[in-house]
Amino acid sequence: MKKYFHKNRQNAAQQGRMVKKQATPDFLDPAHEWRRIFAETWGTFLLVMVAAGGGIVAAKSGGAVTLGMQVAAPGLMVMAIIYFMGTVSGAHLNPAVTLAFALRRNFPWCRVPGYVFAQLLGGVAAVLFLHALFGITGTLGATLPGSNFSIGTALAIEVVLTAGLVNTILGTASGARNIGSNGAIAVGGYIVLAGLWAAPISGASMNPARSFAPDLIRGDLSMTWIYVVGPVLGALIGVAFEWILKGKPTAAGSLAAQGSLDADDSVKQDA
Repeated sequence: MKKYFHKNRQNAAQQGRMVKKQATPDFLDPAHEWRRIFAETWGTFLLVMVAAGGGIVAAKSGGAVTLGMQVAAPGLMVMAIIYFMGTVSGAHLNPAVTLAFALRRNFPWCRVPGYVFAQLLGGVAAVLFLHALFGITGTLGATLPGSNFSIGTALAIEVVLTAGLVNTILGTASGARNIGSNGAIAVGGYIVLAGLWAAPISGASMNPARSFAPDLIRGDLSMTWIYVVGPVLGALIGVAFEWILKGKPTAAGSLAAQGSLDADDSVKQDA
């Protein structure tokens, strides 16, 4: 009986050490940085291709792709990306999300420029790909204020929508809910929900990289500021609300923001 309890204590201690290692990956180790940058570039490419491509194909096909389809596709794509590469880079895919994680102290500031560059690169590459296929059709899927809505209204909507998105991401990353289906479903579902009612107002971008890319390639940056200022302000508000709701940042939040490649490697070496 004593041997049985001793063995159980040893197993419990070993599991505790493994959890601790998983919760504190050495994200400053540059060994996997190229993988993280590639993941953010490729993930943002896929997201922007779907988000901008929906408007382009709708215009090219005479409306075969409906507004509902256009707003559902990016949410489903984000869900898939979180599943297949969330453990590599954290699947930010959005400069506003990277900023929010850094402000929340879940993400090192020294990594922010690389992530933002990768996201912008992925977005621009996606729009260049679409332009090569379809030309300048449907304003290249640009996000613009609706014809019946003012610039101020569109800006306010982007601020509020991004605050909600950041709360959804930070909230599902703060504990065990970021493992498995809940985080991906919550974030993807929020993007779909926001687009279903707010796309006619502002385009429901919530992402500077998604909006900057088509504006750059079509050569019209006159409205881009809305989709930079709005998400940045929304990220600040979302982080402030997360502090009110949850208090200090958690190790689980850092693991979700930074990926777990280093932790996975350390666990493999101990196995």
